[in-house]
Amino acid sequence: MRLKSKIGGFLVICIIIAKAGSVHAQVNANTALDKKIEQLIKKMTLKEKIAMLHGNALFSSAGVKRLGIPELTCDDGPLGVREEVNRFDWAPAKWTTDSATFFPNGSAMAATWNPALTYRYGEAIGQEALARKKNIILAPAFNICRTPLCGRTYEYYSEDPFLNAQLAVSSVKGIQSQHVAACIKHFAVNNQETYRDSINAVVDERALREIYLPAFKAAVQQGNAYSLMSAYNEVNGQHCSENEFLLIKVLKNEWGFKGLVMSDWGGTHSTINAAKNGLDLEMGSPGPYNKWYFADPLYAAVNAGKVDEKTIDEKVRRILWVMYHTSLSGNKSKGEINTPAHSKTVYDIACESIVLLKNQRNILPLNISTIKSIAVIGDNATHKFATGGFGAGVKARYEITALQGLKSRLGKSVNIQFAQGYKANYLTTYTAQQKEDANKSDPQLINQAVALAKKSDVAMLFIGSNRDYESEGTDRKNLKLPFGEQELVNAVTAVNPNTIVVVIGGAPYDLNEIKKNNHTIVWSWFNGSEGGNALADVLIGKVNPSGKLPFTFPSSLEDSPAHALHTFPGKNLTAIYKEGILVGYRWFDTKKIEPLYCFGYGLSYTNFGYSSLKTNKKNYKAGENIVAGLTLKNTGKYAGKDIIQLYVSKLNSKAGEPEKVLKAFKKVSVTPGNAEQVSLNFNSNDLAYFDDKQHKWIVEPGEYKILVGESSRDIRQTAVINVN
Repeated sequence: MRLKSKIGGFLVICIIIAKAGSVHAQVNANTALDKKIEQLIKKMTLKEKIAMLHGNALFSSAGVKRLGIPELTCDDGPLGVREEVNRFDWAPAKWTTDSATFFPNGSAMAATWNPALTYRYGEAIGQEALARKKNIILAPAFNICRTPLCGRTYEYYSEDPFLNAQLAVSSVKGIQSQHVAACIKHFAVNNQETYRDSINAVVDERALREIYLPAFKAAVQQGNAYSLMSAYNEVNGQHCSENEFLLIKVLKNEWGFKGLVMSDWGGTHSTINAAKNGLDLEMGSPGPYNKWYFADPLYAAVNAGKVDEKTIDEKVRRILWVMYHTSLSGNKSKGEINTPAHSKTVYDIACESIVLLKNQRNILPLNISTIKSIAVIGDNATHKFATGGFGAGVKARYEITALQGLKSRLGKSVNIQFAQGYKANYLTTYTAQQKEDANKSDPQLINQAVALAKKSDVAMLFIGSNRDYESEGTDRKNLKLPFGEQELVNAVTAVNPNTIVVVIGGAPYDLNEIKKNNHTIVWSWFNGSEGGNALADVLIGKVNPSGKLPFTFPSSLEDSPAHALHTFPGKNLTAIYKEGILVGYRWFDTKKIEPLYCFGYGLSYTNFGYSSLKTNKKNYKAGENIVAGLTLKNTGKYAGKDIIQLYVSKLNSKAGEPEKVLKAFKKVSVTPGNAEQVSLNFNSNDLAYFDDKQHKWIVEPGEYKILVGESSRDIRQTAVINVN
């Protein structure tokens, strides 16, 4: 025993020494890098420095050739590395080597509730960016989903800052593991596309700190993000690209951000204010490059004494710091693109993202032994989602549609026939009347679908939206299903009792009538190159659905906070965030409003039992870890994954806390009849709220209720703790 004790002590000492040595080596490496960067800056002329601070082409900024500093290159994400465009305009370059993997959209990744998968996504897109010689990938994007109408909801993650933070950190780490810089965006409070270039989001500091900034903070401090993109909009009266509070006070001073801040394309509005208030790199402004705010005008401002050259040096220092972690790192690979491993990552994300909304008659998973014919109905069964709308798409090497996926899995044993059902011919260039006409049903297509459904054992309806309908640059007008789809659903359901509704989209829609009248509903997404195969495998039971909704589906648009308080899209180019911290489920739960589907909702082909919730102790002090343990048992007949969600409610709160707030979650796989012991951890400091009078975080003392369950409304186990 004494020998073991001595050996154990010796090992502890060795570990401590090793860690200390590692830290010391890292400090030395950082110091050496800082010296190298300073030496380079001293050799540069003012004109060379200024040239590095603005774009010199659509997706690059200048280096200094005589000093061996290359251009800094970037490209769009987050669905994949976009196709190559011409150096100076948006026209396709027509390369034959610029196809890429199409990854699932942001809300699909959020629906997995699986940070390990978002790490794999980041790793894969980082490898593909390397293969295309891009130093920065403009991803991930994870603004809070404040309104379900936002055109970029499909691109962002969720309505919850904690879920966003966990996924953002893992995504950033994955990307940067390949010596490619992640560019986290859009900083900050970019929650609508309507008037996005000029809208002023008026947000109190508590809401900023608790809702809109945490994921960015985590991506910077935990993920060590190398770059950040400012948003188009204003926050509290200042454009984000020159917002001193956001870029200087919070990002660089408080959070210690070391990387570069770039503008969104055309998102710079001044020379002196932007230079002094934290912007480092101007991208995408219109007009000749030498006329940009950070080009000749900035050179003139420095010579006139209006901007200190030390400010310019600081910007160059940040850009070089990013370069020495990417293009100048010296240890990066060549990257790889369109690999089987990347396709497998897409498939796994897609599988775990699909949400089973209703399975009342247990038609799913399909019993293939009793099914001879399936009517596949709806344009979304054959639609491809890699491109569409305004904004970044992917020149996908391939994309498996839902119909292709079903035929590959069932085509040899089941007669599968297709009917289009509706025309998805929405175009943003239509006039208002033409848009209305485009959303009407087509009686002839409906009649064809009904005829096919009548003679088939099962009817599968593929409805929802596409990337023309959900698009950057515009917000939807309402939650109504487009293209007259509801009429199609009603007609097919009336003639075939075995109708399965599959909705494909990236944001909430009005499913009230479908929820009431249909017994089987599945929600899928713009799920990448392998989306059709993943969906087919879920429908046939090869994969048990484990996705959970990353945002609330309201029964009515007017139930959502921004719409209930009439603050969207705002008046006189001002959107006042009157709901404060009550965003998403915080609003619905606190106000006792019944949603159509709650945050975190999703069914399985099996059932899970929760029991024996206990915390490691009952009383906690500041900074102590809280560990909640419980037993999760699979009580059904299928193997499956469940997402255990832990919420916290402050009892008798005087600080105006929401009804409950997500503080931890874990995705766990359990085989039938077996149980797993699960622990969820968080810190007592995570219970703090931001007091905007004292401008600091405060943990309100007293009792807190721990609520653990399968969604924000399905709480299975509770416990009470006390925090002093």
